[in-house]
Amino acid sequence: MVNEIAEILIKYNAIKFGEFTLASGAKSTYYIDIKTASTNPMLLREIGKAIADKYGSEFEVVAGVAVGAVPIAVAVSLAANKPYCIIRKEEKDHGLAGKIVGDIKDKKVLLVEDVVTSGGSVVYGIEALKNGGAIIGKVVTVVDREQGGAEKLKGMGVELNSLVRASEIMNRK
Repeated sequence: MVNEIAEILIKYNAIKFGEFTLASGAKSTYYIDIKTASTNPMLLREIGKAIADKYGSEFEVVAGVAVGAVPIAVAVSLAANKPYCIIRKEEKDHGLAGKIVGDIKDKKVLLVEDVVTSGGSVVYGIEALKNGGAIIGKVVTVVDREQGGAEKLKGMGVELNSLVRASEIMNRK
């Protein structure tokens, strides 16, 4: 499975080379652009299926932080035939206010992410889910850049799993 996902990410040009500033503020000579690559239905379907097949028995609801992880959460939801929720970047103060769209209270939730570097976005998601009453012990990312995210989550009592590690993609390129 890992090999298939790595090959698909390479095939759909999800790896860009140059000078980039990541969301964490770190500088990098490569960028993993799953947001754009996941606009391809074949790639998105494969990612959703891979996560649902491997982790589907471990959750009741799948969650994604807006914007990048939402398509992945939807793909996993469809593949696993389970509900999903959206974690907003900012709490809404009108309409049905709140950070979470979807029912998570007292449910076992799997948080998905496109790429984890330092884990900042994932930490935000975990905290929002816990504050909303969810039970969360695992995060699945498409790509782990292997730059401290797993260690940060471990310190929170949450396990980070990935479909592929950046080193595996870079070794295939």
